[in-house]
Amino acid sequence: MSIVSKALLEELREFDTCLVANTINFIDKTPTHEWYLSGEIQSVTPPLGPTVGVAFTAEIDSSTPGGGGDTELYYDQLERMADTDLPIVWVVKAVGSRPDHECMIGDGMAKSLYSVGCLGIVTDSRVRDIPGLLTTPFAAYCRGRAVHHGALRFKAVDRPVEIGGVTISPGDVVHAGSEGVIRIPGGCLERLPEACVRNRAFEHEVHQYLRRTDIRPREKRAHVQRLIAKYGFADCVSAAPAKSAT
Repeated sequence: MSIVSKALLEELREFDTCLVANTINFIDKTPTHEWYLSGEIQSVTPPLGPTVGVAFTAEIDSSTPGGGGDTELYYDQLERMADTDLPIVWVVKAVGSRPDHECMIGDGMAKSLYSVGCLGIVTDSRVRDIPGLLTTPFAAYCRGRAVHHGALRFKAVDRPVEIGGVTISPGDVVHAGSEGVIRIPGGCLERLPEACVRNRAFEHEVHQYLRRTDIRPREKRAHVQRLIAKYGFADCVSAAPAKSAT
């Protein structure tokens, strides 16, 4: 397993999430369905991406009627975040009884989280106070917006959660941007920045070629295969030129 460093995470912020996802396909065997989140999890703060960090996880009920809040686990987790020297992404599973009324964060909580090194939230819930999130700045990847929430009840922290069809564990590296969220497989993490540099150049050259109207489709496919070899991806474990050239 790769050792996560702040420098490595900062390098990965240079690349958009789609390019990172394509690059993972070239250099890692992990099936894609295990690491890219469903399309319902979208950015509501697109100017702030990409967002890259290690996952801290929580399960929260913000919608069930009756009773009071319970945030003790939240403040315990904030203390642990403050002791971490890596960028953090808060990954929150909604577990309340009224899923369409769940709302996990506003700009007040965002400021508290940002102050201890958390750059954003990924949740299958909703969020509010978008202007305040943008000025904090605190990125949000979620199901959309909600105007309010019920009492916040923290049910669990620091254990694996399923968000958007993908299981994310504490310490996983999350990469999120304007088009969605991925969990980076640990086995390719250290190689990923350099491979992204090559893939960015590869995609630029491929797209110039695909645009041309004077070349037949099968000739284009053959040329893409040659470019895959040129940029060092010929031995990729999941070569799929049509996907990687998108």
